[in-house]
Amino acid sequence: MHEEQLAANRQVIADASDALFGGTYDGIIGNPDGDVTVVEFFDYNCGYCKRALTDMITLVENDENLRFVLKEFPILGPESQEAHVVSRAFQGRAPEKYGEFHRRLLGSDGRANEESAMALALDLGVDEAALRQEMQNPQIEAAINETYQLANQLNITGTPSYVIGEEVVFGARGQEHLSEKIENARQ
Repeated sequence: MHEEQLAANRQVIADASDALFGGTYDGIIGNPDGDVTVVEFFDYNCGYCKRALTDMITLVENDENLRFVLKEFPILGPESQEAHVVSRAFQGRAPEKYGEFHRRLLGSDGRANEESAMALALDLGVDEAALRQEMQNPQIEAAINETYQLANQLNITGTPSYVIGEEVVFGARGQEHLSEKIENARQ
């Protein structure tokens, strides 16, 4: 049964590779042209995602050919949904600052919501009126829906979850585990 699930996931990854690895509204951390891509499904209010943030930062700092694609997967309630809408709008308005926004919001204490995400966006110099206008962009909802569909196809029900090469990695397994998967994908 496990082998059947692995084969099914490999097929989904192959069939949906454009959506998984190249989504228009996904944030990119690391080398945009890296030779290995790690796709992370995350929620700004996920405690495990918060702890896994240091894994991502360390991996990217130590591997100049690594690319992280961040799939916003707000599964932990309405506040998460709000924070992710602001995040997607921020990425649309200030993509060059998205990495800092992501690290600061995910690394912050307390629950992320529209108010906390907006305060951070303003602190990073984005115009509030322009950001609120971008938050109405129907592509944001479409992108989140696409992420939900991909997660469903890959049997991802929690965060963080990763796609590395042809494999889905469930949970915050640590930097060493992710490094092994990255090296496997590289080979």
